[in-house]
Amino acid sequence: MTVVRSVLLFFVAAVFEIGGAWLVWQGLREHRGWLWVGGGVVALGLYGVFATLQPDASFGRILAAYGGVFVAGSLLWGALVDGYRPDRWDVVGALICLAGMAVIMYVPRSG
Repeated sequence: MTVVRSVLLFFVAAVFEIGGAWLVWQGLREHRGWLWVGGGVVALGLYGVFATLQPDASFGRILAAYGGVFVAGSLLWGALVDGYRPDRWDVVGALICLAGMAVIMYVPRSG
């Protein structure tokens, strides 16, 4: 159950971080205004809150593992929201990142 909770927290954190960064991008680069930027800042703050809810207490481990989720999630967000079409190497790279995340977070450790 701990792994399922951890994966769900990574997913929620990714939605807030990637979505927040996208809102800031839209506000500034696409000239949609400061309200979008403000929404992005709030979402980025919520990302930090959800990252702290991970069951592992190691900040470095959580952030390192989250990097893999961020890579894969960013490609998925781009495909779903911006119409970006990842090529096979994007997909291979994202899968490698997710495999690294799984090793960092979920491989049993002694002591």
